[in-house]
Amino acid sequence: MSLEKVISVTGKPGLYEIIAQSKGGIIVESMLDKKRFPINAMHNVSVLDNIAIYTYEEEIPLKFVLKSIFDKEEGKESISPKDSSAKLTAYFSEVLPNYDDERVYPSNIKKVLQWYNLLVKNNFDFSTITEDEETETEA
Repeated sequence: MSLEKVISVTGKPGLYEIIAQSKGGIIVESMLDKKRFPINAMHNVSVLDNIAIYTYEEEIPLKFVLKSIFDKEEGKESISPKDSSAKLTAYFSEVLPNYDDERVYPSNIKKVLQWYNLLVKNNFDFSTITEDEETETEA
């Protein structure tokens, strides 16, 4: 599984892995309960690989933020996304010290931590995320 195959669907909890492509859209499997269902053009989806976090200098791809959390937690789950906003922002400052706190809200941090914890529960291989990918995309 790679982040190119993991999506978030607006209005639906959790993350979904793209299983197959159909005539009318895509077939996804929920990472929460393993149920499969079709996603069509009516759904608003975001591919995790295309999401970035604002910093004061540039936008950092979400995959590098997730890798940073993975390295900090040594492969275990992060703090609870239900913790206080102050605790979430303090934690996120350790993971991404220069994030733009005016454009990255506690609700965004909560979502990133929920996604990270869900990926860890589903045995996502964070070692596949490397800094080399960043230079390839810039070239």
